[in-house]
Amino acid sequence: MQHAVKEDITRINDGSQRPPRLEVHQSMWAMMSLGPEGTELPLEEKFERIADAGFTGILARVPEAHDREDWKRLLKQYELSFGTHCFPFQASDLSTHLQQANEFEMLYVNAQAADSFVVDEDAAQLLDALYAVAKTQGTPFFVETHRGKITQDLIRTVAYTKNRPHLRFTLDLSHYVLAGEMTERQEKAEPLIQALLQRTSAIHGRISSGEQIQVDIRQSSAMVERFADWWTQAMRYWLAEAKPGDILPFVCELGPAPYAITGLNGQELTDRWEQALLLKQLAEECWKRAK
Repeated sequence: MQHAVKEDITRINDGSQRPPRLEVHQSMWAMMSLGPEGTELPLEEKFERIADAGFTGILARVPEAHDREDWKRLLKQYELSFGTHCFPFQASDLSTHLQQANEFEMLYVNAQAADSFVVDEDAAQLLDALYAVAKTQGTPFFVETHRGKITQDLIRTVAYTKNRPHLRFTLDLSHYVLAGEMTERQEKAEPLIQALLQRTSAIHGRISSGEQIQVDIRQSSAMVERFADWWTQAMRYWLAEAKPGDILPFVCELGPAPYAITGLNGQELTDRWEQALLLKQLAEECWKRAK
């Protein structure tokens, strides 16, 4: 399937004259093990649940070849957009990913560029090569802020932005809060975080602490407030540059164990679907504040 090549791949734009808007999406990874006693729900039931809850899109890996027709049918049936995950070690990995995903109406590509041991000039060259591939295809392309990847820490990630106005991020600050043990607000970290907020083109919704990657939203009011402030500011920066037809995806991305905390019996201690709905509500409240 051939799609129109976009001139600007630093933002998502649907070509309409609609006011710039937030869309709250759900991660398909976050739909794992949501059935009774941690079993898997049927694929269509996952789609139905996502759509009925008011999510407007899905973020997922490109489905296996034998599942793609089902995915295309369900995306159309439930009127859900589709963003894809990519895990490139080199530019050719992204090229292959785009070829595999070409039959879908892809909204954007989210890249976890590997790995944390690729640093300095090697990292800069990889980022530039990935952008060049995405630019050739005209696919909105965002690099996820993620520990264990090329964006391992705040300092090196902000350094990548120098002389790269095209570098845009999928903002997931949960990794930096955890990796930096930032339970308390840190003055040295805040300017670096602000630099990333200004480059945000998508947001991953997960709240962490300095000890846990995924905390219970109902019991972590201080961390919820801090993340909500960051997300609201990122939305304000995004709106300041927004044009008609622009879309900012907020993806609720609450992972199964070991991201989710479990008890001695192996069962998760929170209702991850309920938490996703709370995150959706929080994102919508942040958007109202940002405007």
